[in-house]
Amino acid sequence: MKKFLLLLIFAVALPMFAIAQAPPPPPPKGMPIPAAPTLSANSYILVDFNSSHVLVESNPDMPVEPASITKVMTSYIVFSELASGNIKLTDTVTVSEAAWRTGGSRMFIEPSMQPTVEELIKGMVIQSGNDASVALAEHLAGSEDAFAGLMNHYADQLGMTNSHFMNATGLPHENHFTTARDVATLSVALIKDFPDFYTWYSEKEYSFNNIRQHNRNNLLWRDPAVDGLKTGHTEAAGYCLAASAKRDGMRLVSVVLGSGSETSRVNESQTLLNYGFRFFETIQLYKAGQELAQGKVWKGEEDQIRLGISDELFITIPRGRYDDLDAQVEMRPELIAPIAEGEEVGQISIRIEDVEITSRGLVALETVPEAGFFGRTWDGMSMWFGGLFGDD
Repeated sequence: MKKFLLLLIFAVALPMFAIAQAPPPPPPKGMPIPAAPTLSANSYILVDFNSSHVLVESNPDMPVEPASITKVMTSYIVFSELASGNIKLTDTVTVSEAAWRTGGSRMFIEPSMQPTVEELIKGMVIQSGNDASVALAEHLAGSEDAFAGLMNHYADQLGMTNSHFMNATGLPHENHFTTARDVATLSVALIKDFPDFYTWYSEKEYSFNNIRQHNRNNLLWRDPAVDGLKTGHTEAAGYCLAASAKRDGMRLVSVVLGSGSETSRVNESQTLLNYGFRFFETIQLYKAGQELAQGKVWKGEEDQIRLGISDELFITIPRGRYDDLDAQVEMRPELIAPIAEGEEVGQISIRIEDVEITSRGLVALETVPEAGFFGRTWDGMSMWFGGLFGDD
């Protein structure tokens, strides 16, 4: 006689979380979502910060020159060094002739100066200073070439699979490129990993060496929900803008690369953000470690085990579809001790109607050791009899 595979399935309407590149949810009942906006930029993407759900995309994996958006990676590495204690904001930096002579946008440092790390960060982030970027790169790695090696290491760590960096500034180089998706990945990581340092990206102006310069991200003046990130422009790259905004607890990240003008990159970024906030919502479905189900344990010191997920679960759905959410839990047919805390024993799938929005591994929230000899023997006999007299 064969054992029949038993699956424990729960159907519950609850909050949610989506994975990157998950299929788009169905449109809301009674109010169809309009088609995603079409922009003239070469590539673009709109991503939810918490769920990583992609709401709009066009050529998101096409390698392009990033121009000064490169400085998001430069600042990510600087912030990492600050967080690890390897450098301090008050450290002074020697300005090399190479940094002083770097072309393009500048914060106007000179070799006779000893700016602090904080001053250089502001000059790079707010004023988009190429000279500040090179000075920081040299301070951290000894040379800009060595710093580029760090940039590529961090890109690999962050999963930026279609990016390669040759300098800290974004000045043109044939082997210096990234994609809209990779910039979004980097932007989300910077905001998540360094929220305190990220606030520099919202500052509208900075004065150094008696020269006041405005932040080139004009969305900071247009939309109060916008608090970053970075612009970029070269003749080859066109006009680029990575932006992030937060409204009513929902944060979105947009990336527009290769737009036709300074005005169009702002308008196109605003269009993406407005579309996302208007027609979608992001909700936290579960907390990390929250009990979602219990399972029967055989041959263990305990006969029940609490089950949940390892990380917070957010999901992005069309507005108005919350009540249509459905969660299904699927577990192993038999849970046999020992079971270690964190061990995956099943899956939880979040759906709207028959469309899966996301799924996560269901893990043990506690350890259940193996029972003694008599406990194991008794459960073994119970399992044998259950299989013997169960259904075909």
